[in-house]
Parts: sequence; C-alpha cells; structure tokens
Amino acid sequence: MLKNWKSLLALICLIWVIFGIFTFSKVGYQYIGKSYFQSETFQQELDNFQSELGPLVLNIPTAEDLKSKIVVTQSEIEEHRNRYGTIGVQIDNIKAQYEGRIQEAANVNATDLKTKLEKERDAKIKDITTNFEDDEHVRKKILTQKEELVDKYIKAAKEEAKSFVKNNNYWSYELTNTESGKTFRSGDVSDSSAFKIKYTGQHPLSTWNISANLNQIFYQTDINFDTENLRETSDYTGIITISKKSAQAVDIMEGYNNFTSRQYIFFFIWLTSIVAAIFAWKGRKEVLQVVQGLKEKEALAKMRIDYQIGLLLISAFIYMVASEAAFGSIVNVFYEYNYVRYSMDWLFKIGALIIIAMLFFVQLIWLYDRVNTAQKLEENLKASYLWSLGESMTDLFINRSIALHAIVMIGAAFFGGGSLIASMFRGGGFPVLVLGICAMIGIPAMILFLSRMGYLNRIMKDTKDMAEGRLNRDVKVMGKSPLTGHAENLNHLREGVSTSMHEQAKSERLKTELITNVSHDLRTPLTSIITYTDLLKNPDITEEERKQYIHILDKKSERLKLLIEDLFEVSKMASGNMELHRSRVDLTQLVQQAVGEHEEDLAQAHLDLRLTKPHEPIYAYVDGQKWWRLIDNLIVNVLKYALEGTRVYVTLKRTAEGDAEFTVKNVAKYEISENAEELFERFKRADASRHTEGSGLGLAIAQSIVDLHGARMSIEVDGDLFKVIVRIPTA
Repeated sequence: MLKNWKSLLALICLIWVIFGIFTFSKVGYQYIGKSYFQSETFQQELDNFQSELGPLVLNIPTAEDLKSKIVVTQSEIEEHRNRYGTIGVQIDNIKAQYEGRIQEAANVNATDLKTKLEKERDAKIKDITTNFEDDEHVRKKILTQKEELVDKYIKAAKEEAKSFVKNNNYWSYELTNTESGKTFRSGDVSDSSAFKIKYTGQHPLSTWNISANLNQIFYQTDINFDTENLRETSDYTGIITISKKSAQAVDIMEGYNNFTSRQYIFFFIWLTSIVAAIFAWKGRKEVLQVVQGLKEKEALAKMRIDYQIGLLLISAFIYMVASEAAFGSIVNVFYEYNYVRYSMDWLFKIGALIIIAMLFFVQLIWLYDRVNTAQKLEENLKASYLWSLGESMTDLFINRSIALHAIVMIGAAFFGGGSLIASMFRGGGFPVLVLGICAMIGIPAMILFLSRMGYLNRIMKDTKDMAEGRLNRDVKVMGKSPLTGHAENLNHLREGVSTSMHEQAKSERLKTELITNVSHDLRTPLTSIITYTDLLKNPDITEEERKQYIHILDKKSERLKLLIEDLFEVSKMASGNMELHRSRVDLTQLVQQAVGEHEEDLAQAHLDLRLTKPHEPIYAYVDGQKWWRLIDNLIVNVLKYALEGTRVYVTLKRTAEGDAEFTVKNVAKYEISENAEELFERFKRADASRHTEGSGLGLAIAQSIVDLHGARMSIEVDGDLFKVIVRIPTA
C-alpha cells in the first residue's frame, strides 16, 4: 500500500475528515458564528456576576428588614413541639437523663449539686410542658432561632460583598432601580468597551436580595426555614461593561485571545477537512482496491467472525482514545510554555492517530466484504464460536447442578482416559497419579449421577399419577439435589390443587347457603308485609287493629329496607366501588364516641362494659364515617350475641410495632363454630337457629371496611369467648 501513494493519501484524507467531524461535533457549536463574549466560559462568568451583584451590592438587605418578613407557621410549631415525641415521652427522657446524675450526687452527699441538677431538670420539664400548652411560647423560640440565622447571613454577606467587589473590579456598571430611581455606579461606563450589555424597561436586570452562594446558611440547622418569604426581586435599567483598559489588566483579554486562536485552529481543521473529503471521495475506489488486495486479508478471513469483530472493537477503542488525545492537545495548546516540545508531542499524536485509524478502516473494509450480503452474514454468524458455544451449552445449563455433575464426569473421564493412555505407553508416576485422582472423583460422580437418574424416573412416574388425578400420595423427597427441589415443588403443586378443590367445594357450599339465607331473610319481613297488607284490606277491622297492623308493617318494611341497604353496601365494598375520604382521625376520641352511644343499650342488655383506651390521642388516616360504622357494627354484634350478665371488654392501644389495635371481647350466648373465619361470610350468623334479628352482614361489612383501608381484622374463639381484633398503621 505504501507504493500506491494516491490510495494512501486518499486514506489519510478520509482519516482527517473523520477527525474534523469529531472535533466539529465536540466544539463546533461553541465556535461557529460566536465571539469570546458569547462563549460558554464568559457567559458563565457574566451569569455569576449578575446573580451576586444584586444581593451583595444593589439589593443589600438589612437584618431588620429580613427579620420583619420571618413567618412561623402552625405546622412548624407542631413539628418543633413533637420533634422528640409526645409530652410524656419527652418528660420521661428528661427524667432519665438526670436520674443517674442526681442519684450519684445524693450518694456522695453533694447537696448543692443535687439541688442544681433538680432545678435544671424541673426547668426543662416546665419548658416542655409550656411547649405543649402555649403556641406563642413555641413561636417565640422558633422566631429567635430564625433571627439568629438572619444575623449570621447578614454578617457573612458583608464579608462576601468585600470579596465580590475586590475580585470583580474590572466590571463597570451604571444601573438605576426602576421603582426607587436610585442609581448605582462603579467605574466609567463611557470608556471604550470590550464588552457591553444594556438593560431596558422591557428587558431589565432582575436581581434577588438573597445570595445563592450563602443560601445554605439557612439550611445548616434543624430549622425548617423557607427563604422564599425573605426573597425580593428588584429590576434595574442601565449598562454593564468591561472597558478595554480593564480587560487588558486582567485575564479577560487572555481568554479572548485564547478563544480567537482556538477558533482559527478549528476553522483550519474544518476547512481542510472539507478539501480532504473531496480527495477522499475521488480516491475511494483506489483505496478499496488496494485494501481488498492486501494478502493480510486472508489471515483474518480464516478467523471466526467474532474474533475479527473483537479485534475491530479493540482498534476502535484505541482509535477513540487517540482522537481524544489529539483533540486535547489542540484545546490545551495555550497552557503549554514549551511550544517546541508541544509541537513534537502534537505531531506524534497525529501520526499515531493516522496509523491507528488506518488499521481500523482496513479492518472495517475487510469485515464489510465478509458480511456485505444477508447470506454471508448468516453463514458467518452460524460459523462463529459464540453461536456454537451457545447452542451446545443452552440445554446443559437449564439446571446448574446437573450441568456440574456432567462436567465433573466428562472431566474425570477425559483426564482419566488421557492419563491411562499416557501411563500405558510412556509410563511415569504423574500419569498414574492423575489417573488415580480422576478415578477417585469420577467413579463416585458416576454412581451419584446414576442414582439421580433413578430418582428422576420415580419423580416422572409420580408426576404421571398426579396428572391422572391421584393426589392422595406425596412425591418422595430424598437428599438435597435439584431433583429434591423439583419433588418439593410438585408436592406444593399437589397441595395447591387439593386446596383449590377444597376451596371450590367450600365456595359452592357457601354460595348455596348465601342463596338460602338471602331468600329466608328477605322473605320473612316480606311475608309479614303481604299478610298484614291483606288484613288491612278487611273493612271490618277496628281502628286499634288497623294502627297495630300499620305499626307492624312499618317495622317489617324498615327491616326489609335495612337488609337491602346492608346487602348493597357490602356488595359495593367488595367490588371496590366504595370511595374513601381519608383524613387524620383521633381513634381514641372516635372509639369513645362510638362506644358511648351504646352504653345505655349495653346496660339494658345487662352487659358490663370495660373500656380501656390511652390518655394520649392515637391518629390514623381513615375515613372517619366508615371507621365509625366498623366500631358500631362490632358493638351491635356484642349487643346481639353476648351472654347477659357478662363483661364486655373494649380496648384501644398502640402495639409495639406502632400500629393501633382495637379489640372487642365478649362471652357468646350461642355456641360458635370452630371455623370462626366463616363469620365474615355474608348472611353468616353465630346464631345458627336465627333467633336474633339482623342481616348477618355486620362482620362482612366490617371486614370490607378494614380491607378498603388496607388494615387487618381477625377473629379468635376459645370456647364461648369471642374476640375481634382490628389493626391499622398509625399516622
């Protein structure tokens, strides 16, 4: 290829075009049609200057001004008050902190120290108590903390302002506040400027009064300080400039010259790339002919295609690294002081880039020739090493343990057979040693493998029996192999099928009971309504009888209405169409109210109520109306089914897990089935003979309310002792 200089030159031109495209994609948007003062570097510096000019020079706030804007919200008061727990928890913590120290002082008769510690403890307890009694007391404490942060900010802002003015003295400005008319000046804006920006009434300079660099002062404590209340925006019109004289005195002109020089370099690269593209296009055929005629191509053609692709990817990675290195040399040219050394280094990198790129493009052309048709691509892929390896290993590694056994047996047979042949023909101790090791590993592995195959046959036979419906016998579980796990899974499947069949039979039974109970409970009041309606048609009945019949009709129709409403409600809940209106509800108060409404009914039913609830509120996010209905249903259930003359225990407490637990416990007047969970079913009653009035939907509705809230409800039965437990996470 070196002899054919035209094709070599065309290839180098192609490489240079690719390098030009690479640099253009990296920095083209920064240099095309832009000056230094439009560059990202300068724009970032301008943005920083503008953002800090307001809070440090133009809109410097006073401590009094910021303090007057401080707001303490009720939520902040509540957060401060309960930050370390309830009042009881906080007081107990204070007592625990001082208890040991006071006792130590008492043990050594340090009366003064003991008195001092007790006063400190009592003062803190008093302060905590006041926190929970007086919002104004807490508000003043929070206000004091926020004012301290404001003072800290003002002090830091004054120091930052001095540094800002010193570091940005090359900026000149003349800006007028659009509201107050006050003008701020620095430097002479009439001097010949290297950069100038004007602000008008339509496009003013908007500045804050709080520095973004110092904003973190308000967030370095536990105080929730929203600085939006402190922020104010002021608009200014005028001019900000950098005079040529000021620019010469600092690094502005150096950055300007560097930007311009890089711009010329990149423009040169991109223009020469366009010219090179023309030469590369004209010489493309010669390049292809020369590259395709290289005899080294045959060596790669004999390789599998995945090896060739691997070499190409390695070349591409090295090509990318070389391009980055050459590009970095251009960007950093102005940070070098020894230009001779820099030039040699850059030429070396460009030379290395050309060589590496040539290797890459030659391999790329060879690879394209190899797969330039769909048929060639398919043939090469199927002949690749990865394809054949994937096909051979896919089925083997469906189960890793079995694959391991197979590999051990094959390895033992391979090395053992090789060692046997070596020991027979050449002798020596090493082949005999290898043969012995392989026999020690291979023979047990073969025995284990054969036993596993026998176990597999047993599992297959039991699986066939299971498929034919014989579910009365478990698959035998042996050892700890993967086949054992498979046998256990089959047993779980058998249990699942049996459970499913049992549940299906239970479902059919409950469906039949449901239809029977619905028919009975709806027909009973309906029959009475029909009967007494017919009686009312008799014109000979007395007025007293008429009133009595109407009273009975009213009572039976009301019962029929309640039955239908309960049925619709529980169906609506079960279908998920019930909408919840959650809020933060005090469960302690709700239980007190709900139980209080039934105290007289419980007394008339000769039931002794024992209500246990905490002194402090327990909050939860629930629908208050629905949760009241839940508690009411459970109390009404007690009124219907509790044995007269017994105690009824109603308890609300917070569990160790942090949940709220509501419990109702009573002694039942009727014998309860051992399968208490069936009481959750619709129209299911503990009174199987149906002597009591009711829809049988009380517990079903309660369970639906619990499910809608994502809570938990359970029933425990111990003889005649009936207990319902409801748990829900607290808020």
